[in-house]
Amino acid sequence: MWCSTIRCIMTLMLSLLAASLAVQAQPRAKVPRIGWLSSGFPPADTDRQRSAAFLHGLRELGWVEGQNLAIERRYAEENAERLAALAAELVQLRVDVIVTTDPRANTPAQHATSTIPIVMVIGADAHVASLARPGGNITGLTGQSLDLLLKWLELLKDAVPQASRVGVLTMPPYVSVSGKSWAALQHAAQTMRVTLHRVEVHDPSAFESAFAEMTQEHIDALLMFPHPTLFRHRTRLVALAAERHLPTLWGPWREFVEAGGLMAYGWSLSALYHRAATYVDKILKGAKPADLPVEQPMKFELVINLKTAQALGITMPPSLLLLADEVIR
Repeated sequence: MWCSTIRCIMTLMLSLLAASLAVQAQPRAKVPRIGWLSSGFPPADTDRQRSAAFLHGLRELGWVEGQNLAIERRYAEENAERLAALAAELVQLRVDVIVTTDPRANTPAQHATSTIPIVMVIGADAHVASLARPGGNITGLTGQSLDLLLKWLELLKDAVPQASRVGVLTMPPYVSVSGKSWAALQHAAQTMRVTLHRVEVHDPSAFESAFAEMTQEHIDALLMFPHPTLFRHRTRLVALAAERHLPTLWGPWREFVEAGGLMAYGWSLSALYHRAATYVDKILKGAKPADLPVEQPMKFELVINLKTAQALGITMPPSLLLLADEVIR
């Protein structure tokens, strides 16, 4: 009887030990990894808001970094030549999906892999076969729109109707001089009896000389095309425009207006980052990028800084103020 009891206890203990070892021997469930490719610097201040919007979008869909998801981040720190090597690093890490956070990162990622899915936060039509059927391994959102460029010029002319010479501040490679968008913008300018003067800057060190050139050319108002580097230097650029007493529409970025710029019209960057999370979610659940249509922003916002308008001696038309989603007073 005693031996039988001992035998039962030993058998039970061995069974429990075997079960424990079996559980420990089970491979841990694979945690999906996202590759994060950016031409800029690690997030700070307003930039961090966009990254947070992406993480918030993932969290809403059940993905939490550090729990059931890992993110490998790579930043080129404004050196676009590093993007190819950083994209190759993410490919070697065998991440499950690569998120490109700005247009400069799209092509290096696309060249680095034809198999790992790529989600563009701000893409271009050139990266896909079509918006409805992207094909290949890349999809996401596109921020490029000819209608948006034309709307910028129209709004700037509404705010400063006497403007006959409008400067266009841009950094390559966005909106090429030989491209259809630039040609269409020039045609629209002619219709509005406006002469466009394009000023390209290749490095932040050229900002001061660019504004000096616009003064020499007697520019009446300024239109800025979006570029990650310009966005990072928004405080400095807004100050330069104020010094030159230059009414400016700062592309789609309300952050310039919050920093003291006159106007901005376009999509919300935070909204694009938040929406990109849905693409990542679908891909991690088995969807193919080729079957996920590229989305264009649906919501646009007009932001006007009335204090800046008053400082510039501009009386904003009531019709424009009624159109504004936000007026900073």
